[in-house]
Amino acid sequence: MEPFVTLTGTAAPLLRANIDTDLIIPKQFLKTLVRSGLGRYLFQELRYDSEGRERAEFILNQGRFRQATILLAGPNFGCGSSREHAPWALRDFGIRAILAPSFADIFYTNCFANGLLPVQLPTEAIEALAAVAEPLTVDLPTQQVRGGGLSFSFDLEPARKAVLLEGLDEIKRTEANLADIARYEARRRSVAPWLEIRTS
Repeated sequence: MEPFVTLTGTAAPLLRANIDTDLIIPKQFLKTLVRSGLGRYLFQELRYDSEGRERAEFILNQGRFRQATILLAGPNFGCGSSREHAPWALRDFGIRAILAPSFADIFYTNCFANGLLPVQLPTEAIEALAAVAEPLTVDLPTQQVRGGGLSFSFDLEPARKAVLLEGLDEIKRTEANLADIARYEARRRSVAPWLEIRTS
């Protein structure tokens, strides 16, 4: 997984509340287990009409926002059903950071597993950043969002911060503890050998 350190890019404002996972990536696109290619279906019902034509009024169909790497959102972003395809679609589109007043718990956790940084900021801060015409910078080491002369700090659990800074997915995190796992298994075999599964 690509590490997340400092990101400077265009921020697209999509400030409506309660954007759920079905709006992020509709259910008909959940059959795939491949993470690539889902970006074209991101916000399908908002980006395209029933004939597949772009809706000019939707923010990600407008000028510089087509290349947005930061999404400014309203409260309770990612609510609804638990689907990891939602962060997959955002990442595949090019979004690396989402700034919102609050996130649904499962979506928030899924972001870290997929290299996305969800940043919680007060509504007033999000609205102020949405008014900035220049690129924003999301600085993970200092835990700050800057742009247009504004600067906002955000909180993040140290373990989750480390996962993004080091680019560790769940497999890499497990592999980092293989020596401890081997020691535990050896100790368990010596004190509780009856727990071992015999194959013959």
